[in-house]
Amino acid sequence: MLLPTLTPGKRYAMPCPPASADALLLAQLARREAAGGRRLAVICADAGDARRLLDELPFFAPQLRCALFPDWETLPYDAFSPHQDLISERLATLWAIRQRQADVVLMPATTALYRLAPPSFMAGYTFHFQQGQRLDEAALKSQLTLAGYQHVTQVGSPGEYAVRGGLIDLFPMGSSQPYRVDLFDDEIDSIRAFDPDSQRSLHTVQEVRLLPGREFPMDEAARAKFRHRWRELLEGDPTKSRIYKDMGNGLATAGIEYYLPLFFDETATVFDYLAASDEGAGAAPALTLALHGDLEGAFQHFWQDTRERWRLAQGDAERPVLPPESLFLGAQDFYEAARPHAQLALRAGAQDAPDAAFVQALPDLTVVRGAEDPLQKLKRHVQAGRARTLVLAESNGRRESLLDFLRASGLQPPVFDSLAEFEQAAEPLGMATAALARGFAWAEGGIDFITETELFATSAGARRRKRQEQASDVDTLIRDLAELNVGDPVVHVQHGIGRYRGLVNMDMGAQNPDGTPALQEFLHLEYAGQAVLYVPVSQLHLIGRYTGVGNEEAPLHKLGSGQWDKAKRKAAEQVRDAAAELLNIYARRAARQGHAFRYSAQDYEQFAADFGFEETADQQAAIHAVIQDMISPQPMDRLVCGDVGFGKTEVALRAAFVAVTGGKQVAFLAPTTLLAEQHYQTLSDRFAKWPVKVAEMSRFRSTKEINAALKGVADGTVDIVVGTHKLLSEKTQFKNLGLLIIDEEHRFGVRHKEQMKQLRAEVDVLTLTATPIPRTLGMALEGLRDLSVIATAPQRRLAIKTFVRNEGSGVIREAVLRELKRGGQVYFLHNEVDTIENRRAKLEEILPEARIAIAHGQMPERELERVMRDFVAQRHNLLLCSTIIETGIDVPTANTIVISRADKFGLAQLHQLRGRVGRSHHQAYAYLLVPEIEGLTKQAAQRLDAIQQMEELGSGFYLAMHDLEIRGAGEVLGENQSGNMMEIGFQLYSDMLAEAVKQLKAGKEPDLLAPMQAATDINLHTPALLPDDYCGDVHLRLSFYKKLATAKTDEQIDALLEEIVDRFGKLPPQAQALIDVHRLRVLSQPWGVQKVDAAPGVITINFRPNPPVDPMSIIRLIQKNRHIKLAGNDKLRIERELPEAKDRAQMVRDVLRSLGRPTAAAE
Repeated sequence: MLLPTLTPGKRYAMPCPPASADALLLAQLARREAAGGRRLAVICADAGDARRLLDELPFFAPQLRCALFPDWETLPYDAFSPHQDLISERLATLWAIRQRQADVVLMPATTALYRLAPPSFMAGYTFHFQQGQRLDEAALKSQLTLAGYQHVTQVGSPGEYAVRGGLIDLFPMGSSQPYRVDLFDDEIDSIRAFDPDSQRSLHTVQEVRLLPGREFPMDEAARAKFRHRWRELLEGDPTKSRIYKDMGNGLATAGIEYYLPLFFDETATVFDYLAASDEGAGAAPALTLALHGDLEGAFQHFWQDTRERWRLAQGDAERPVLPPESLFLGAQDFYEAARPHAQLALRAGAQDAPDAAFVQALPDLTVVRGAEDPLQKLKRHVQAGRARTLVLAESNGRRESLLDFLRASGLQPPVFDSLAEFEQAAEPLGMATAALARGFAWAEGGIDFITETELFATSAGARRRKRQEQASDVDTLIRDLAELNVGDPVVHVQHGIGRYRGLVNMDMGAQNPDGTPALQEFLHLEYAGQAVLYVPVSQLHLIGRYTGVGNEEAPLHKLGSGQWDKAKRKAAEQVRDAAAELLNIYARRAARQGHAFRYSAQDYEQFAADFGFEETADQQAAIHAVIQDMISPQPMDRLVCGDVGFGKTEVALRAAFVAVTGGKQVAFLAPTTLLAEQHYQTLSDRFAKWPVKVAEMSRFRSTKEINAALKGVADGTVDIVVGTHKLLSEKTQFKNLGLLIIDEEHRFGVRHKEQMKQLRAEVDVLTLTATPIPRTLGMALEGLRDLSVIATAPQRRLAIKTFVRNEGSGVIREAVLRELKRGGQVYFLHNEVDTIENRRAKLEEILPEARIAIAHGQMPERELERVMRDFVAQRHNLLLCSTIIETGIDVPTANTIVISRADKFGLAQLHQLRGRVGRSHHQAYAYLLVPEIEGLTKQAAQRLDAIQQMEELGSGFYLAMHDLEIRGAGEVLGENQSGNMMEIGFQLYSDMLAEAVKQLKAGKEPDLLAPMQAATDINLHTPALLPDDYCGDVHLRLSFYKKLATAKTDEQIDALLEEIVDRFGKLPPQAQALIDVHRLRVLSQPWGVQKVDAAPGVITINFRPNPPVDPMSIIRLIQKNRHIKLAGNDKLRIERELPEAKDRAQMVRDVLRSLGRPTAAAE
């Protein structure tokens, strides 16, 4: 195309090309400008366009360096600060502009209006350091604090640092990963990148660049200037303002960004960065501006909003606000600043001639699903041969599956790595990977770009991201003490239930080599009547969390009163009966023959490749477990418990694939029509290129369609049927059902479950849920059903910010606008269908800019379906709905949910509803509105509190555990519900049950009071703990102590050792002793050792009565070694002067090994 000649100071306007052709135009322009040493800045009226262009430009001009200057995603005068990742991205972009590392800079129009810190600030507060450099730790700390970095115990997001001994962890702003700096004295020994999730080191780097931690300085001088200018510019008494006082104490209050002009005499604009050059770098690069879309409208909206918010924010003495003019550029100022530069305006809405010479729109090319040849339109288009055709997939995985789809229709496009490669080739049809949102016909270049959007009429999907991690172990999720707070009840196996009061260090008479007392670490437990018990940290395997009833009501025991033994004995009798019953069920299940599925690995691989995301480790583990269950001849009964949006559906899809290719039918049961419809869409999409027929039975289908589906199910022509409980009616007769998948199992009632049970006898069953009901969870934990937990979040998910607020139009307007402003969508939950129209009228009044749609269960199906489709296609940006959205609607662009009357919902429901948002990597918000926070009932307050604290990802499982605590589990088999379980706590009950089942299986009478003391007691007479100055965080220490105490193999201890060393540096002697204690515990168990007491002069090893040891080997040992004697029947005494604890540990190992292998007979 003949690009317009642009001259500085003039603006050239032209219509904006259709679809993604604007990216092509801008790429050509940027290439021309870069060749002339000019930089291109693209200012987009729509924030979504800026992100889209960032993805699309590299395809047309791979050599250009593009950067996005993102918005803060907060509203003007907000009382909280932007997300750390966004500030980090902004600073990185500004730095790249200053260093001339960006040819194209993209930004939303409103972002360009914000005034910024002057370029001199960036230059003054950025510093580097490299390996081998001398570094004064104290100076570095003060430098980091000045640059606005936060000191934390564990680094997780940009702008944080942590110091532990000789290790400094840093997460520089603008960096994608944190670094660990290892100091040797005062010299940098090594710098390694590490993974913030697992805290494990990755690879070494030579140098690190540290950008400032904030967009304003926080040193002494800057704070003084801030307060001085506050008094100058803002009215009212400064001492009344929290912000003013905090600044004096060196704290930056949330929302401080909107006081930026107080830090500097002069603020800068984005143009100062774009047009400036680094000192000494020669002349400033000339700047060309591209104005994309309707900037006028965007500016107008922005200013209208800002003035409105300014008006609302005035009059608050605590937070006086600066006038908008000092924070933002007016439209006039913006054009003034832009005037000296060459400008190209791409007008939105102006249509170019349909047969323009540059680009044209494509004809309709949608795939006709279910037709003989689904791709006939595309074929006709290619055969017409007007231009060459390039089909674009959005990721390499999608490319492979699209290729198969095309090949099935007889099209064989070769694959190209880049656009340039395709331009040089002569092929009429090609295929490549590019992140184009919509295709177009490039008339000038003679190429038609066709994307998945044209073929499948859907919006562009997500991109893949990789990451390494290990799967979560269900057992540790429950046993983990990391969540334990002071005051929580715990169970000690020998002494009963007490309250945890913290970790304490005590002098037990041992001494360090230098004569100072060596302190040991203990758990401080409090029992009834103020009695106190101290438990050494090496014995944490005797301690478990108490789950049964809420914290306040937990029954504390009296020490030494026999009350605990009685409770334990009663529970033990009950456990024995329960175990016998369980075994009976196990035996019946094992005896039943299910179907052992067989499938072709090659087909399965291909099906798995269609999944548009990287599987997380937990997901892989769950998929693997499910497929193993299906291959085995026993019927499967597995519960997959995964948080909302963590990919449970994929597990079900893989199972369905194995079942269908194994020649069986699959029934997929969902609780609501909407969810059934969504699963139907997903299944149809994923099975589109396989010879699999999917049918749906729900209210969305006409009677004719349902009858056809029933007939298909009966004669075997339908392979997968998705439906609501209609599937369970008598009419449905399966020809040969092999797999039943139940989604959101907690939504089905008991009657439905009975009906499912009839299907269940020989059929494999897979249950999916995010918040299992306590009974289901109880069954899974007792081993009645197999359980897989998916607790790791997909990459780049942020936790959902949750607020509990009093309902009011101000709160609602703010919540909704924040989302609409960044181009997102909002769910507004109003759970009374009768008054939903009034609510709509009220919302239209406070939010004239929202496009509101209504959805609830009493609407006609067709209309409901239409509304939902429109919402997904973003034709509406606020969905006013009832709880019909609770299950499974997935709209990645909807990232705010407002729940009216949140006090009326249960925990699991709130969690499910909140999980409707936060499906992409944007910060999501949930507002729980209540009429009056003070007037809530105790339970409602507890629930709202729990959900507010459970912000972490993957907390659905913990929430279910909480629910188990709030409501009690009940015992699944016996008649007498939870009485005894409450007495001894759920954890211990499950342990006793598992032990009893094991003993009964081995054909022995379970002695349930013995196994409790079975763990080996080991005393090395030296402190065994993680010292305070080595691992400072109490929760982390507890968590490691508990993990070590429950480790059963040497490999598990090795893995923990690696993690500890990797995170905290070299082991101090006390920590080494802790590891030795647990290694000995694991090692000595098979020989029936009860106690090892290793004092410096004498070591004694106590065995239990008739241990699994060959008596001859003991006699040989004593004859050979003078220093080993037999003391009594079951005790060995070793007399040897060994001052070092590690030598004593080694001695015990050698003695045990010389006893030969433990004999199995005595087990």
